[in-house]
Amino acid sequence: MLLPFFRWSNGLAMSVAYRKSLYLFALTQCLHLVAVTTFMGAILIVDLRLLGWGPVRQSRADIARSAQRVLFWSGLAVLAAGIPQFTTNAMSYYRSPVFTIKMCLLAAALVFTATLRRKVAAADEGHLPSWVPKAVGATSIALWLGVTIGGRMIAFY
Repeated sequence: MLLPFFRWSNGLAMSVAYRKSLYLFALTQCLHLVAVTTFMGAILIVDLRLLGWGPVRQSRADIARSAQRVLFWSGLAVLAAGIPQFTTNAMSYYRSPVFTIKMCLLAAALVFTATLRRKVAAADEGHLPSWVPKAVGATSIALWLGVTIGGRMIAFY
């Protein structure tokens, strides 16, 4: 069902240029890793606060608001650097079960982050049972850790 899309992606002029270049893919991968690290830092600072750790003198809502801009821009950078990496190796990713798992985890993490996590992080302290922010923070960490580990494991499977 998705094979035509993967073939199309693999055949793009950009994909061919990346495969022929000695430096383009490596440079893009470096940028992708910096963006992923920044993105995960913005996720983690909020999730640690949800767990009751990290900067506990600041409210969860204040930390979430502060991290929002970093999360947005680093997310765009992850996407911008990730697209050429995907198209360059699209057919390899098509055959990779790890890539499929990573994409499913990514979809779940994005939906979770944009909905439940966002609402819980913005909620006033004390308005939710204490286990709710902890469960949301732990779930968020697990989802995003799965995405990042999946991204790394693609190279091996």
